[in-house]
Parts: sequence; structure tokens; C-alpha cells
Amino acid sequence: MRENKILTTFKNGGAIINGWAQIPTGFATEVFANSGWDSITIDMQHGPVDYQRALEMLQAIETKHVPAMARVPWNEPGIIMKLLDAGCLGIICPMVNTRAQCEAFVGACRYPPLGYRSFGPLRASMIYGDDYASKANQSCITMAMIETQEAVENLEAILTTPGLDAIYIGPADLSQSYGFAPKADPTEPKIVETVEYIVNTARKHGIFVGMHCADVGYGLAMVKKGIQFITILGDSRLLQVAAMNVTKQFKSGVAPVGTQSSGGPY
Repeated sequence: MRENKILTTFKNGGAIINGWAQIPTGFATEVFANSGWDSITIDMQHGPVDYQRALEMLQAIETKHVPAMARVPWNEPGIIMKLLDAGCLGIICPMVNTRAQCEAFVGACRYPPLGYRSFGPLRASMIYGDDYASKANQSCITMAMIETQEAVENLEAILTTPGLDAIYIGPADLSQSYGFAPKADPTEPKIVETVEYIVNTARKHGIFVGMHCADVGYGLAMVKKGIQFITILGDSRLLQVAAMNVTKQFKSGVAPVGTQSSGGPY
């Protein structure tokens, strides 16, 4: 089976810069996959991506052999198994708040006797080889999202779930859960303190940590705190930001036709 470079990087103490794909077209994802990301996660929880589009996006990502993961819409075993069969090398599961929920999530990702994943890796076997089934339990990443006060209160129990590889901090929901406005890159002392507690506790248990960020500088600061899987925005937002920067620069520097003598911008 092909090496899961995300896991290798984790174990070597390195950091992953993860792309976040929400535009539901193969070509947009192929362009994204050619942009230097260490991994790409297809987001099926928020946005317009359904299973068929996710499959097309996985095919586009495969053109560059970038490790692909998916964030599922919810902790539901059917879609988890289907995406693993389609070739995802990891699953990010939202709103994991208890040990029981984490056990259900991890179980859906693992073949017996470690879990209850049904056998049928049609595309995964085609991509990763005939030994996929015997190595999938060790190669596919289970990443539970910690994004509520309840999850923080149950953190020790969640982190000791057998088969859990990593957690992913959702800063917007985490902030909202504690009564603050939902946003990325939180600076409120309570949320900063909570994030540090999550990271330190996870590392104590040998669990890798990821986090969604909006700013590269903030993401690099999180790497220094021990987070090894950093997502910066997503494809749709990056496209919007780049387009807005271009239009603003143009409009601030070019006068409308017929008013060049005035020297004024739009």
C-alpha cells in the first residue's frame, strides 16, 4: 500500500499544510492539487459537495498523488465507509463530544476486529494496491473534531479511545460554545487557554492535533505550540480573497475612461 505521507510527517514531528476543498468541481480541485499542499481535505459538512462530486474531486487530487482526506457531514457510518472505499486516507468527523461518539466514529473507520467497517474498498484497492485491506487499519487516519465545551470536558475520555489517531480543533464552533462570536484565529484569553489545554492534553496521550486557521501567521504560531496539521481557509475563500485583492488594486490605481485628467480613483 502507498505510504500515507500525513502519518509519516506526524510521526517524524513535522507539520502538514492542508488544503480545504469546497468547490464541487473536478477541475477546480485539480488546480488546487497543483498548488503545493501537503494534503487536501474535501469538506462535505459545510458547502455544496455531495458524494458524487467528492468522488470526482478525489480523482482530481489523485493526479498529483496528494494524500486526500474528507470531513464528513456528521458522525454517520455509511458516509464514512463510503468515502474510505472511495480512496480517502483519513476522515475528519465533526462534533465528537463524548467517548461513545468517538468509539462509534473510530469503529466505522476500522475493519474487524478493531472496528465494524464493512468490506468493499473498490476504488481504494485500485489506487493503493491489493494489500489495502490488510493495511488500511494502520494507514487511514481517524481525526475527531473537538469544537464544543462538552468535548473539552470529556477530552481525556475521548483522547484515550482506542484507534483514535488525531483531533482537529474547530475554532469557530469552540468559540461559539463558550459564548463568543464564532470565528477563526481566536484571541479571547479563554479560548486561547482552552486551545492550549487541548493541544497539551492530546500530546500527552500521543494524539496528533490539527486546527483550522484563517491567517498564515496564526497557523505558524500554532505549529510552534505543537499543532501538526494546519488548514488555512479553503479553496472558495482563497479564490474570493485573491479576486478581491486584484479588483481593489486595479480600481485604486486606474481612473475611469474619460476622467484621466481628474486623477481620481473609482
